[in-house]
Amino acid sequence: MSEPGSRRGRVHDAEGAREAIINAAEEVFAEHGFDGARIDAIAKVAGYNKSLLFQYFGDKLGLYAEVLKRADGELTELQARLLPPLLEDETIASNAHQFKALLETIVTAVFDYLVEHPRLTRMMLWEQAEGWQTYAKIASQFTTEDIEQFEMLFSKVRRAGLLRSGFVPVVQLTMVMQLCLSYIAFLPLYQMLLPAEDVSSAAALAGAREYITAFVVHGMMVDL
Repeated sequence: MSEPGSRRGRVHDAEGAREAIINAAEEVFAEHGFDGARIDAIAKVAGYNKSLLFQYFGDKLGLYAEVLKRADGELTELQARLLPPLLEDETIASNAHQFKALLETIVTAVFDYLVEHPRLTRMMLWEQAEGWQTYAKIASQFTTEDIEQFEMLFSKVRRAGLLRSGFVPVVQLTMVMQLCLSYIAFLPLYQMLLPAEDVSSAAALAGAREYITAFVVHGMMVDL
């Protein structure tokens, strides 16, 4: 379906325009953070009149929410593709090897996704620096069903004696994201401090992912 638009005076596809605007917004938010991003700049990068941004997304916060919703949807899709075979196994809460496989799958998926989405990584770093104040305004728009699912699973795993600690399950999972995020964000610094080291090639990233995965598994689980 097409509708009148303002991109160089031509008719544009509504879905294509929305995607272009979201892509542009992600670029500008990653570069400047939410507070520093300007609608004019997003419109310029997207190639559309800013009135169209307001028409589609309401305001800057609405556009910011759509950028994060897209990422959330991609992660949910990734989770739906990778985790069901493991989560559907009724023995996972008491089977150390199955639970270990689940943790390894989660860490690998998170690490790879962040490597492939550097703009989202930067947006998350902005959120951390600003105390998550922008995300707090839109948090209610995101589902927590997956969090509840993992809370129940971790409770069962803890009762089975497979976890080292009774620390809050959601925080433990969030720390997986944080470890991956921190490593990726520090890559430029590592390269400056260790100019002779290979830290960002595909092979180096695979090695880092393997190390972080082992670090998480051994830190969370009792010795097998």
